[in-house]
Amino acid sequence: MEGRHCFAHLTIEENLLTGAYTRRSKAEIAANLEKVYTYFPRLKTRRTSQAAYTSGGEQQMCAIGRALMANPSMVLLDEPSMGLAPQIVEEVFEIVKDLNQKERVTFLLAEQNTNMALRYADYGYIMESGRIVMDGAASDLASNEDVKEFYLGVGGGERKSFRDVKSYKRRKRWLA
Repeated sequence: MEGRHCFAHLTIEENLLTGAYTRRSKAEIAANLEKVYTYFPRLKTRRTSQAAYTSGGEQQMCAIGRALMANPSMVLLDEPSMGLAPQIVEEVFEIVKDLNQKERVTFLLAEQNTNMALRYADYGYIMESGRIVMDGAASDLASNEDVKEFYLGVGGGERKSFRDVKSYKRRKRWLA
């Protein structure tokens, strides 16, 4: 569900179990629940808490954990950093990277925090007005001068006044 919506009236554990709705084996469900608690130990300590009374970071962890309960090969994350403290964002991205490497789960990430997205991604696409205007290895995108200027807020030479900041020094070559 978009925006890390949890079922507010359910506990954290009940929210997680809704992700296993299509699973048949109770042993698989129990194993997946334990895996989620291993990656998100904070959820284990809060498992009996009503989701509405948990922090934004805990709700984001719950939403990711709920998705993992279905044992997916791919997970789409829409703005996982939205509304979270920087420390929690870092923690969530570290866990996502760990899940990608250890559990071989592919994450498709839609994120406006370009710095964070490119730091943790292997490959990236830059969209402008619904069109993919650039793609490549995340490290290549992060070092691209156009990406630095237009999306990362660095580069483009020395800026001396607010008027210079308001208007681009270079045009986005990919826009018509």
